[in-house]
Amino acid sequence: MIPAFPSPNCGPRRHGGAPDMVVLHYTAMQTAADAIARLCDPCFEVSAHYVIAEDGEVTQLVAETDRAWHAGAGAWGDVDDVNSRSIGIEIANGGPDSAAPEFPEPQMQAVETLLADILKRWAIMPERVIAHSDMAPGRKIDPGPYFDWQRLAAKGLSIWVEALEQPVNWCRFAEDAQRFGYRAPEADWRLVLDAFRLRFRPFATGPLDPADMGMVAALAQNWPVAQGLDNPE
Repeated sequence: MIPAFPSPNCGPRRHGGAPDMVVLHYTAMQTAADAIARLCDPCFEVSAHYVIAEDGEVTQLVAETDRAWHAGAGAWGDVDDVNSRSIGIEIANGGPDSAAPEFPEPQMQAVETLLADILKRWAIMPERVIAHSDMAPGRKIDPGPYFDWQRLAAKGLSIWVEALEQPVNWCRFAEDAQRFGYRAPEADWRLVLDAFRLRFRPFATGPLDPADMGMVAALAQNWPVAQGLDNPE
């Protein structure tokens, strides 16, 4: 039984839609209790459907049928109002620069259990489980480089890809990244490269390289979501 601690910061999903995405965040706060207090405070106008503490305790703040206020500005594929199309999960974690940036085993197990239930309940595909950083390049970095996306993918709860290297070409990178779902703020595809690496090549640095090209090409081929491509600068 998941305990409920209702947040007033929510409303109906616009256009009567059902959730078809899940967005994962970290709280960037000292404790899960601090995060819950913030997400339930009407002064801050933010919320999420769930908070998962370090010990694996799951607290529900907003009904899945309602629109929580976790995604803010940003987009994924052709979805501009991500809040109306998604379920938001806040994972208690101080962030990559904190004293404990890793995600403990009980917490990861709880993430897996909750995700499996949500994906089954709403018939959400694994490729529709994304990072906050995916939909807000240059603005958000959560859940960050220490989050184990490969582990989720191995259990059918997200996606992962291994690919052969391909020649570096910024226009091709932009086309493939947008076909997969990324949107570039002010057509700055360097921000998208950073967001892509946070999720698929944690701690990779330097200019666009053949490994980036190969992975993005495979993502675009296997899980295309976007149409109407634009060009990078």
